[in-house]
Amino acid sequence: MRYMLIVGATTAATLISGAAFAQSSTVNGAAGGAVTGAIVGGPVGAAVGGVTGAIVGTVIDPPPQKVITYVREAPAPQARVVVKEKVVIGQPLPQTVIVTPVPENPKYAYAIVNDERVIVEPSSRKVIQIIN
Repeated sequence: MRYMLIVGATTAATLISGAAFAQSSTVNGAAGGAVTGAIVGGPVGAAVGGVTGAIVGTVIDPPPQKVITYVREAPAPQARVVVKEKVVIGQPLPQTVIVTPVPENPKYAYAIVNDERVIVEPSSRKVIQIIN
């Protein structure tokens, strides 16, 4: 039991120190998840929490309000775009969907799919936010 406690504490300390030096949201998510998991479930909880936190940490930060407002007010295209797949945050849009860059912030683009306005990351086409 003592060995597992030492291993859990060492793992948590390693992840926390990594978070102090890294600026990646994945590392920060892993460290936060490991600490929370260690508090709730001990060493096994730290391991599970670290993996879960890393997955959650990879989510792209939400776009600024200015981008959301622009996408909300942008005119809809003449042709309606419908896809069979469900539009899901974190998943890329199909290649058949045309994405339009946000003029004042090239870090974001948008599309209107299945009558939903979505903000995407242009390079990967991953959905960042769905605007209802």
